[in-house]
Amino acid sequence: MKTALLASFAAFLLAAPALADGLTVAVVAPAEGPLAVLGDQVRAGARAAAEAAGDRIVEVAEACDETDDDRIARAVLAAEASAAVGFLCTEGLAASLPALAEAGVPAVTLSVRSGILMEDALKKGWPLFRLAPAPKAEAEKAVEVIARDWVAEPFALIDDGTIHARELTEAIRLRLEEIGMKATFVDTFRPAQEQQITLVRRLAKTGVTRVFVGGDRTDTAIIARDAAAERASFRLLGGEQLVAADPLVPMTDGVQAIALPDYAALPEGAPVAAALKEEKIVAEGYVLPAHAAVTLLAAAAKDGGALAGALEGKTFATALGPVAFGADHELRENPYRLLEWRDGAFVPAEGAAR
Repeated sequence: MKTALLASFAAFLLAAPALADGLTVAVVAPAEGPLAVLGDQVRAGARAAAEAAGDRIVEVAEACDETDDDRIARAVLAAEASAAVGFLCTEGLAASLPALAEAGVPAVTLSVRSGILMEDALKKGWPLFRLAPAPKAEAEKAVEVIARDWVAEPFALIDDGTIHARELTEAIRLRLEEIGMKATFVDTFRPAQEQQITLVRRLAKTGVTRVFVGGDRTDTAIIARDAAAERASFRLLGGEQLVAADPLVPMTDGVQAIALPDYAALPEGAPVAAALKEEKIVAEGYVLPAHAAVTLLAAAAKDGGALAGALEGKTFATALGPVAFGADHELRENPYRLLEWRDGAFVPAEGAAR
């Protein structure tokens, strides 16, 4: 019964008749250069959702460099758009927000994670909403998982010394110590090595059974491989860097990651992805997030009044699942999930074979 309802929902999203008073939504995304493939994903998802709701999109190119000035905002306003979605880069978003705010046009970014920009937006009353994770969301989810699953386990926190990995691991360490969980072992390892046997043996000597790795996919895969060869008893958890492609070093089953899920494989996204496939659209990358952004804007517009105000505090059914923004214009629910590598893919840990 649930499957049938979801299929009907997807069919409605893609085939609903057009409405005479639909929205005009500006889709801001790269159209040229190396990021154009991501822009194509944004446009495809937004277009499909707009057609379903009887809305109209106008495409605005994003250069993702210093040339992204108020040109983007001028194009959005010239099109008389009610809202703008996309904004994969900070430059154009930051330059556009003052003019969009003055015109009462909300902007929904799918990618920009700058904490400073959101702080400025809130202080100045700019209608910026973030469909991407907030800056601290990855660390917060890791702490939630570790506090829940590792409370009785001796654990280690290691990082590869890069800025992101060190800041992530340090944020996790400090928060865990605040709640009374202290790591048995904390260290920085040397990345980009062909083997990590020495590190694995050092970890094994500490007696830890769980290890958080602040590092990339290749290094984590090598650590997992060498741990299996040494018959070390600890299990690994990493951040979203683990979901990057790496055809050279296979990942070991059981390695876990804090990352965004494959929305196309989830109950809310699967029927939409299947319907998009019928239209020759592959639901990858930003396709479903862009679809969700336009879907929630269409739903919010039905309330009447200022569109930015209608986005706050309500929950919208989308291809990403239920989406709601808090008073801080961030996602009310942390989008990160605990994933586990099984049979060649990261899948939701709760659904992984044990």
